[in-house]
Amino acid sequence: MEAILLTIVLAPLAGSIAAGLSVWQGGRAGARAVAHSATIAGVAISFGLSLWVLKGLVLDGAEVFNGTVYRWAVIGGMPMEIGFLVDQLTALMMTVVTFVSLAVHVYTIGYMHDDPGYERFFSYIALFTFSMLMLVMSNNLLQLFFGWEAVGVVSYLLIGFWYKRPTAIFANLKAFLVNRVGDFGFLLGIAALALYAGSLDYATVFGQAEALSTETIEIWPGTAWPVLTVACICLFVGAMGKSAQVPLHVWLPDSMEGPTPISALIHAATMVTAGIFMVARMSPLFEYSTAALTVVLVIGATTAFFTGLLGIVQNDIKRVVAYSTLSQLGYMTVALGASAYAAGIFHLMTHAFFKALLFLAAGSVIIALHHEQDMRKMGGLRKYLPITYWTSVVGTLALVGFPGFSGFFSKDALIEAVALSTTPGAGYAYWAVLLGVFVTALYSFRLLFLVFHGTERIDSRARAHLHEPPWVVWAPLIALAVPSVLIGWFTIEPVAFGDFFGESIFVLEEHDVLHELGEEFHGSGAFVVHALTHFGAFWLALAGAAVAWFLYVRRPDLPGRLRDALRPVYRLLDNKYYFDWFNENVIAPGTRGFGGWLWKFGDRGLIDGLIVNGSARTVGALSGIVKRVQTGYLYHYAFVMVVGLVVLVGWFVLRA
Repeated sequence: MEAILLTIVLAPLAGSIAAGLSVWQGGRAGARAVAHSATIAGVAISFGLSLWVLKGLVLDGAEVFNGTVYRWAVIGGMPMEIGFLVDQLTALMMTVVTFVSLAVHVYTIGYMHDDPGYERFFSYIALFTFSMLMLVMSNNLLQLFFGWEAVGVVSYLLIGFWYKRPTAIFANLKAFLVNRVGDFGFLLGIAALALYAGSLDYATVFGQAEALSTETIEIWPGTAWPVLTVACICLFVGAMGKSAQVPLHVWLPDSMEGPTPISALIHAATMVTAGIFMVARMSPLFEYSTAALTVVLVIGATTAFFTGLLGIVQNDIKRVVAYSTLSQLGYMTVALGASAYAAGIFHLMTHAFFKALLFLAAGSVIIALHHEQDMRKMGGLRKYLPITYWTSVVGTLALVGFPGFSGFFSKDALIEAVALSTTPGAGYAYWAVLLGVFVTALYSFRLLFLVFHGTERIDSRARAHLHEPPWVVWAPLIALAVPSVLIGWFTIEPVAFGDFFGESIFVLEEHDVLHELGEEFHGSGAFVVHALTHFGAFWLALAGAAVAWFLYVRRPDLPGRLRDALRPVYRLLDNKYYFDWFNENVIAPGTRGFGGWLWKFGDRGLIDGLIVNGSARTVGALSGIVKRVQTGYLYHYAFVMVVGLVVLVGWFVLRA
C-alpha cells in the first residue's frame, strides 16, 4: 500500500519535473508534447490509483492506512515526519482532486495552445496537484502545513503566470499577502496544539481532544481561554484565507487574472477547498468547542449570502463564476459549523465537478471570442457553441440546485441540516443559505441568458471566426457534465446520511444533525419529490431563474433602470462592500507607515544608529583617548612605570 500511495503523490511531481526540464529545450520540436504528455500521464496514474484506493476502502473493506514514510528530524522529543493517513475522507478527496486536475490538464492543451509559456504552465499545474495531494494525504500537522504553503506558493506562480500584465502581478501579490494573514493564524493554531498535546501526529492530538477541552491558556495575564477554542479559531483563520471567507475573501475574484484552466483548478477542487477539508479533518477538535463552531457558522453564512450578491453586478464572465465559488464555499463552511461535516464534504465533491465545468465552459467562450470576457459583448452564442451551451446549462442547473442534479442533493441536504442545528447562530445561517439559493439562481441564469441567449452583441471580427473549440476543450466539459448530473443520485445516502466516512469524521451525539435528518431520508427519488412538493430551496431557485429571464430576456431595458433607481445599493455592490478600498487605503498605507516607522526608529535609529554605529563610535572615542597615552617617548613610559611601582608598593604596605 505504501508504494501505491507514494506513486499517487510522486507521479504528478515527476510529470512536473519533466515538463520543467522541457522548458530548457528552448522551443524545440517535441518540447510541448513532452510537457503535456508527462504531466497528463502522471495525473492519470494518480487518478487511477486513487480510484482503486477509494474502491478498496469503500467497497472491499480495506483497512485505513496510517503510517510514517520518512522521519525528517526529532526536535525536543517531537518527531518531524512525512506520513500518510488514507481513510475514506482522504480517498474521496484524492479522487476528486485528481479527476478534476486530469480534466484541466487535457483542457489546457487547447486553451494554452498559442501561449509561449506552454511547458512552464503544465509544470506548474502538475506541481499544484502534487502539493494538494501532500496536503490531503498527510497524517500530521507538519506535512499538512507543508502542503498548505506549497499550494499557496504555486497558486502565486499561476495567478501571475502572465507576468507582463500589471493586473496579474497585483492579483498574485494580493493572493499571496492575504493568504499569509490566514496562514499566520493557522501556524499559531498548530503551535498551540503542539504545545499542549506534545505531538504533531493527528491520532495523538485527536486522542487528547476531550482532555484538552478542559485546559485553559492565558493569552494575556488574568484572562483564561479554553485551549481548544483558541487553537480551533486560529486553525479556522487559516481556512478563512485559503477558502476565501469574509473578510479574507478579497484575493479570489482578482485571481481571475490567471489563465482559465488554473481558475478552474484553484476554485473547484483544490486550493479553496483545502480549508474545508482541514476543518472536517479536525472535527475531533472542533466538536469540543461550541464557540469555534459558532464562529465557523456565522462566517460561512455571511460569506454565502453577501458574496453571492456581488455576482449580480459583475460583467466579467469569469468573475461571476468566481463570486459563485465564494458563495458556495460559504455553504460548505456553514455545514462545518453546524457539525454536518459529511454534508459539507458532499457539497465540496459535487461542487468540484459543476464548478470546474462552469469555469472551463467560460474558458471555451473566451477562446471562441478571442479572449473577450465582458458579457455585455456576447449574446446569442448557443447556436455557435452548442456543446459549450448545453454543458453550461448542466453546470448552471447543478449550481442552483435543480432537482435531480448533483448540486441539488448536496445543497438541500446541507440546508436541511442547518435548519436542525442548535449551534448558536444557526438561525441566521439558515436564512442566509436559504435566501442565497435565490441569489445564486439570479446571477447564474443572468450569466446564461446574457452569454447564450438574447440579441447578439458580438464583435464582427469575432463573429467571422466563431466556432466550437477543438475536442481537447469540449471533451473535458462532457466528462465533468456527467457527474454533475448523476453523482448525487447514488452518493447522497452513503456520503451524507450513511457511514461512508466511518471514523474519519467525529461528531458528538448532541451535534449529529445529519443522523436526525437521515431518519427522514427515504431514498433519492423521495428526496426529489419532497423538494418539488414542499416550499423550499427549489422554489426559491425557480423564482431566481424567472426573475433573471424577465430582466435579461423579456425586458432587457429594466436592469439599467433598476440600477439607476437603486444607485446607492448598486454602488455598494459594485465596490464590493468597499473591502478593497479599505485594504488599499487603510490597511496597506497603515502597514507601510508602521513598517517605515519601525525602519526609521528601530532599524536606522536603534540597530544601526545606537547598536552598530553607536558601538563603533564609542570604540573610536575610547581609542582617541587611549592613543594619547602612546606618545612614543621613552621618558613618558619610564614615568608611568615609576608611578605604577609606587602604587603597587603603597598597596602592599597598606595591606601589611
